[in-house]
Amino acid sequence: MWDPLVRLFHWSLAACIFGAFLVEEGDTAHQWLGYTALGLIAFRVLWGLVGTRHARFSDWVRGPRAVATYLRERLSGRSQRRLGHNPAAAVMILLLMAGVAAVGLTGWMQTLDAYWGAEWLEELHEALAYGLLALIGVHVLAAIVESVHYRDNLIAAMVHGRKRTLDDDAH
Repeated sequence: MWDPLVRLFHWSLAACIFGAFLVEEGDTAHQWLGYTALGLIAFRVLWGLVGTRHARFSDWVRGPRAVATYLRERLSGRSQRRLGHNPAAAVMILLLMAGVAAVGLTGWMQTLDAYWGAEWLEELHEALAYGLLALIGVHVLAAIVESVHYRDNLIAAMVHGRKRTLDDDAH
């Protein structure tokens, strides 16, 4: 289901973000964790274009209509379990990736002479980082809710790479 590179990306990115919040702002480790996170996002974009089936954006990124339909079905209790990401999860993943990129970019900009000491940039970086944390909280909560609702441990699937097949739902 989830290939080893997707899982390695996911947990490496989680470690970078967690680590960046633990170490002192401006510390070399904080910067390198941010640069590593940016590199991971660049890798994931590439892997989303050429990777395995469920890693490819074309497998799970849908338009706004698909997201609205999924959310209506989910709220009415009529949604169907999917082997890959559902449309709402796709939106969350794209928001998380954009959030990491924005935090990383604003962090890197602070090292440039043109923005050295720019308080507005420091505040933007911090606000984006806390916004990213909020998105991560929603992401984790949604994974738990979906795991319970569909009786399929999504967090474990991101560790070992396997989900129940859709045929398992028929039994």
